[in-house]
Amino acid sequence: MEQFQIETAQNISIDQNTAHLGDRMLAFIIDTLIIIIYYVLMFWFLLALDVEPGDQWAIYMVMALPAFLYYLLLETFMDGKTIGKSFMQIRVVKLDGTKPSFANYFVRWILRIIDVSLSSGGIAVFTILIRGQGQRVGDIAAGTTVISEKKRVFLRDTLLRELPSDYIPKFPQVTVFRDSEMQTIKELYDGAKRNGNHNVILSLSERIKKVTDISTELKPIEFVDIVIKDYNFYTQQL
Repeated sequence: MEQFQIETAQNISIDQNTAHLGDRMLAFIIDTLIIIIYYVLMFWFLLALDVEPGDQWAIYMVMALPAFLYYLLLETFMDGKTIGKSFMQIRVVKLDGTKPSFANYFVRWILRIIDVSLSSGGIAVFTILIRGQGQRVGDIAAGTTVISEKKRVFLRDTLLRELPSDYIPKFPQVTVFRDSEMQTIKELYDGAKRNGNHNVILSLSERIKKVTDISTELKPIEFVDIVIKDYNFYTQQL
């Protein structure tokens, strides 16, 4: 799974995971099955109507529009997702991480004819593999990509912190926090530390002091780190 970096309006860099090719293919298969089922039901309905062939053709053209516009309509009104994409937890976004406009979705939809329909998906797969950033031809033209919204969990993302065997905690007051609260503190602290966002760490430090009534001269970055370690120490003793 590749990563690309987007820049927010606050000039904070965020690493975003592009959707795995396998997830995109599975989403495509799900969406294709839905479209096929729709067509089967539509033809069954037309046969049940028992109308003149000429009238049947006109009704077919109208009823086929939802299937024909499936990707354009769903991605536009479901925030970059189709039913298949929702199931696979992937979504279309612009390269800067913002929501695409109708024009972006329209360009992707039009070029799907080249990417997918005419080449049976061969061009799309080839372009995604060699281009990087999860882009097929339609994405390149539209300035979009497809990201994964699946949360990847690493050891560093959990509450667990490596503590030396002789570790001595400093602040027993940290036990007032719940696991979910400490997890939030850790995520904010780790993210701010990676991005060099000292204001977030300072705010965390002040908030922790207010909740726990801790008074210390430690620097905010050292204090919050010790608080997380102390919480790990006390909860591991339970």
